[in-house]
Amino acid sequence: MKTKRLLSMLVIVLGLSMILAACNSSGGGSDGGSEEEPSELSLLTGGTGGTYYPLGGEIASLMSDKTEKTVTAQSSGASVENMQTLQSGDADLAFTQTDIASYAVNGELMFKDGKVDNIQAIGTLYPETIQIVTLKDSDIESVEDLKGKTVSIGALGSGTAANAEQIIKVHGLSLEDIDVQNLAFDESTEGIQDGKIDAAFITSGAPTGAVESLSAMKPVKIVPISADKAKELADEYPYYAEDVVPAGTYGLEKEVPTVAVLAMLVVRKDLSEDTVYELTKALFDNLDQIKHAKGEKISAEKALDGVGIELHPGAKKYFDEKGIETK
Repeated sequence: MKTKRLLSMLVIVLGLSMILAACNSSGGGSDGGSEEEPSELSLLTGGTGGTYYPLGGEIASLMSDKTEKTVTAQSSGASVENMQTLQSGDADLAFTQTDIASYAVNGELMFKDGKVDNIQAIGTLYPETIQIVTLKDSDIESVEDLKGKTVSIGALGSGTAANAEQIIKVHGLSLEDIDVQNLAFDESTEGIQDGKIDAAFITSGAPTGAVESLSAMKPVKIVPISADKAKELADEYPYYAEDVVPAGTYGLEKEVPTVAVLAMLVVRKDLSEDTVYELTKALFDNLDQIKHAKGEKISAEKALDGVGIELHPGAKKYFDEKGIETK
């Protein structure tokens, strides 16, 4: 009888242990182990004619090579769409502009109907220059000259479209003063080449592939934004900074003053600390392997400049190890 009673107790203990193990394995989020996360992760970039897409492909390959995850870059509608896709849980990492990330987490502008509450930062990457592109023989010499013209302001709901509206506003115009076209970068430059549109706003690291392709076919110019307008813009929207498109870019004879926001990399906050630490380390410890021109602008030391949203604990762990002050 004692033997049977002992066996029964062992069966009960074993059963309880199995139930507890099953309960523990069902937990997710940043408290769970990396084995609970998928081995394949997606990195949202932007349109094929911009900087996000080719640079994102290199970063995804680097992360795949240096971690146990397989990271795949995907083309997308860029910043705004990327934030919405992360919110829906249909992707894991994404490129975005710092201004768009701020709008997303605070529920402002294009996110006024709903905040994005599941993203955190890995770090900023490089300046995203606002380039107002037109043909060299165009009569458009200033932002004010866009009045009455057919102008692409970027994909509908994109960060570029938000930049365009703010820049037009600070120059005393509104979107009603132009014939607005919502086109991706490559569609915009094709439209300029074909004579279907007069100018296009492109927020992207310069040089941008789509603009380079246009300049190879026809001489182009970049419409300047003066220092006083840049200051006025930054006073109202603090994420803007003065920038230039350097001489020689797109065959330009001299540098053109403009403004920029920053590109940044964000991640779903429910990815584990270990996973995000490894992804962050893979990127910033191997920047010498990035061949894209923007790779020279990326550094761990500058990666916390202008972040503006909460840092993921995994990224914070990496920067703490490097002795880079985090907030």
